[in-house]
Amino acid sequence: MMNRRTGQHLLLVLTMLLCVPTVQAADKGPVKILLIATKTDHPWGSHMYMFDSQVLASCLNQTPGVEATVSLDWPKDPKMLAGVKSIVCFSRPGGEMVLDPGRRPQFEKLMKEGVGYVAIHWATGIGYSKFAEDPAIREAYKNILGGWFRRPPCGVKVDQSRLVQVDKKHPICRGWQDYDLRDEFYLDLVFHEKAKPLIRAKIDDKQQVVAWGFNRPGSRDGRSFGTTMGHFHSNFVLPSHRRFMVNAILWTAHVDIPAGGAPVEVKAKDLKLPPMPVEKESK
Repeated sequence: MMNRRTGQHLLLVLTMLLCVPTVQAADKGPVKILLIATKTDHPWGSHMYMFDSQVLASCLNQTPGVEATVSLDWPKDPKMLAGVKSIVCFSRPGGEMVLDPGRRPQFEKLMKEGVGYVAIHWATGIGYSKFAEDPAIREAYKNILGGWFRRPPCGVKVDQSRLVQVDKKHPICRGWQDYDLRDEFYLDLVFHEKAKPLIRAKIDDKQQVVAWGFNRPGSRDGRSFGTTMGHFHSNFVLPSHRRFMVNAILWTAHVDIPAGGAPVEVKAKDLKLPPMPVEKESK
């Protein structure tokens, strides 16, 4: 016959066993990251949104527990957004995409829930669509991303400069060092006062912030990251270029980044662009 002490011990063990699966299931759930790309809108080799998003997704998926997928334009299937930990726009002006009146409530709800947000290159833009000419829309995007680009008041210049880490201790700066890059740099962006500069480049004797992090006020520890780089596909050949972007995306999704940075191994053949599509002649 079971004595009282043995019975209490057995009850404790059974209680612990019943609790373990729930904890493990939560821990083992994938960290879903959704990259949203749009069609190429510049000469072949630049603004390769879809191709370069797939490169970034393949790198992100090298981190255990991460499940990164790519969508062409904002997903029509709401299931793609279910449980997502970060949204990455590598696309036409992102402000127009995420703050479009038809999807703004959905997007802002995700932001308030603490979902991460990343805007790469032209996705840092706002104010090109008619509805986005409203200064309040630009202010809303600034409060989400931590900054925005539009010409004017901002400028643009294709140049070569050294990318310099502003905060070497930040997780996004792990596993890569300052390097030289030729890119289309956006100049004199409009920033939120709490945006944190992470990478600078000197253009025409002026230091420009080309990447920043932002802990969004009014959200559940929501993190955003923006970078104006990403114009030329050829730059993705550089491991440092891939690593700072992958680190940043993982940071917005609250994924721990190792001291050596996130893995970003890519085979040369997977970085080679396909031939430029031949447009059909109009009859």
